[in-house]
Amino acid sequence: MDNIYRALFGAGIALLISLFSKTKFFFVAGLVPLFPTFALLAHVVVHQERSIEDLKSTILFGMLSLIPYFAYLLSMYFLVGRMPFWVSALSSVALWCVVALPLVYMWRS
Repeated sequence: MDNIYRALFGAGIALLISLFSKTKFFFVAGLVPLFPTFALLAHVVVHQERSIEDLKSTILFGMLSLIPYFAYLLSMYFLVGRMPFWVSALSSVALWCVVALPLVYMWRS
């Protein structure tokens, strides 16, 4: 049942993004994914299944995860006007992976 609630949560966020993108407040669609919905969900799950120290570790890693996200956004900002949208998006996602992988690797060491 928990997975159903999680799926509904995700669908609700996708719906909000879609709705905002059709209004004069279209730019809020970029803020909606940053609402800590999924972070809160992750924190609840880790809190229920792991120790407080593991929860703190998850929170700290979440803070560091802003680095690959920033790299993605910066890449999109500069590429979106220079090449087709999907090429920009795929390139930016690839950059996100390039920045995120070392972060995960270093965290595990």
